[in-house]
Amino acid sequence: MRTAKTIQIFLPDGNPRGVRLAEITSRTVQVCLIPRASLDLALKRDELAAPSLYLLFGNSEDDGKPTAYIGEAENFAKRIKNPDHQKREWTHAMVATSKTGFLTKTHVKYLESISIDEALKANRYRLENGQGSARPHVRESDEADIWDFFETMRLLVSTLGHPIFDEMVKANIKKKDFLYCKGKAAQATGEYSEDGLVVLKGSTCNRELAKSAAAWVASHRNRLVEQGILLEEGNVLRFTENAIFPSPSAAAAVVLGRPANGWMEWKYEDGKMLDEVKRQS
Repeated sequence: MRTAKTIQIFLPDGNPRGVRLAEITSRTVQVCLIPRASLDLALKRDELAAPSLYLLFGNSEDDGKPTAYIGEAENFAKRIKNPDHQKREWTHAMVATSKTGFLTKTHVKYLESISIDEALKANRYRLENGQGSARPHVRESDEADIWDFFETMRLLVSTLGHPIFDEMVKANIKKKDFLYCKGKAAQATGEYSEDGLVVLKGSTCNRELAKSAAAWVASHRNRLVEQGILLEEGNVLRFTENAIFPSPSAAAAVVLGRPANGWMEWKYEDGKMLDEVKRQS
């Protein structure tokens, strides 16, 4: 069970869309969010010259998963000027540092390794360095501290708008909370969440599209097939992994292959529509 948290966000120049520094005041972790347009301002900050874990976020050109790069640096202010990063199409960076100077080069390399593993497990972003890195040996006590640092960083990074480490489906979800969308050969299972509608791995879509289906449905399906998220099997398309849709109706249209009101099509195990439970109530 999650406990309540108070997060403090500081705006160095008063711009709510500029550089932001987030922290839980009782913890030692600080995450600095840097829009690329504000990089020069951010690099004047002393904490960015300390050992850190950094993340570079971009927008996917094919409307699929957003892209991300996870790395470690002894000095982010110098590392970000590397030609590889200058050419990279990132829009925002996040830099996690210790307010007490706890992190060493070994610590951030270990942190980089577990961060990549956790991001791959969550599978929300396409990692540009998704092969991971060697995990250095650290003392047992240091390992515990690094994992504690990571859990606080996970919370702050998600709060700042990029839930890269958060799994799509809640680990403790109960069977009664799953949703079902069925029609012809299609049989899909999903979860309504903060992100929209998550269609679960193993769900199937009708392969044939109705003549009334909007053009974007075919386009979206084709992208999912190209990305390997949808696999053709006979008269259906099967989800090979969980997939997030921005709305219940978008998910239902892709599953059923026709225009659909997802609030009516997605139903709970007891037959109640999503609309009854989440909107009418």
